[in-house]
Amino acid sequence: MITKQSEEFLTRYLNNASPTGFEAAGQKLWIDYIQPFVDEWHLDTYGTAYAIINPGKNFKVVIEAHADEISWFVNYITNDGFIHVIRNGGSDHVIAPSKRVNIHTAKGLVKGVFGWPAIHMRGADDQKLSPQTDNIFIDVGAANKEEVAQMGIHVGCVITYEDELIVLNNKYYTGRALDNRMGGFCIAEVARLIRENNIELPYSLYVVNSVQEEVGLRGAEMITRTIEPDIAIVTDVTHDTLTPMVNQKKFGEVQCGKGPSVTYAPAVHNHIRELILQTAQEKGIPFQREASSRRTGTDTDAFAYSGKGVASALISLPLRYMHTTVEMAHKEDVENLILLIYETLQKIENGHPLKYF
Repeated sequence: MITKQSEEFLTRYLNNASPTGFEAAGQKLWIDYIQPFVDEWHLDTYGTAYAIINPGKNFKVVIEAHADEISWFVNYITNDGFIHVIRNGGSDHVIAPSKRVNIHTAKGLVKGVFGWPAIHMRGADDQKLSPQTDNIFIDVGAANKEEVAQMGIHVGCVITYEDELIVLNNKYYTGRALDNRMGGFCIAEVARLIRENNIELPYSLYVVNSVQEEVGLRGAEMITRTIEPDIAIVTDVTHDTLTPMVNQKKFGEVQCGKGPSVTYAPAVHNHIRELILQTAQEKGIPFQREASSRRTGTDTDAFAYSGKGVASALISLPLRYMHTTVEMAHKEDVENLILLIYETLQKIENGHPLKYF
């Protein structure tokens, strides 16, 4: 189902940096890829990209992912030329030491590394020393603050890791920013399948790639007011809980390779969730179930609780090592996620009944 051309796009898309608030380059790649499969496309003020299939209908359905990746901001530069950072999204400070980074400046990318004291110099008093947001730092090889400035680096420059996509054991896409540009890839593939298979939908389909999810679902909050959809099917990532050191009693049981995960939560509309589950069962698409207490923590919440309330559901891609540079997603899960959304859309009616009774 995923073609060679699709995978070439996926590689370009994942290797491109799209930090929260600075997603434009990735959004352009996404629009360029999806454009042949849709009738029109738009960009809102803050950069959320959306494309429409069969525009102009009264009933509107959204499939959505988010485009941004976690990153860092330059926050302080010492007189010795070392750079201290703050988070842009939920970046994990524990993985930072020894990682190579790209600092985005008006002059272009500047290479740097997160430094860390050598093991030889950490004595008994330092054995419990661990990375924290207030002690990690970046070294760009500068002698002082002035040399850092000459490189074009200043407070507010955004920083991303340079790691790129690889495939492990011919089974796992592995790299940074699978959360959640893999979702953006999946909804683009759904649009491709609809166009290539000449599927006639009885409603307008909005394919939405939102910005700023990692700092509070901001792009989804804005775009749901613009579109005012009737139904939203959101895709994001979820945790593979069968890797070492994870408590299944606390986080549930979800595993890579066992299919996309369908969430139960107050924000998830029961009718839409059951439609997704019925579709999976009828079409023989493997799936898993999980539950979220109170909020899902995804753009599902923004759609569900916006305005009059949008009937929303969440289908998640199991992911290992979320918010690291070695996030892993099983190829079969990616294909089955695409297929589940594609098949579910064909079961939604114009004016689909949404009232519980």
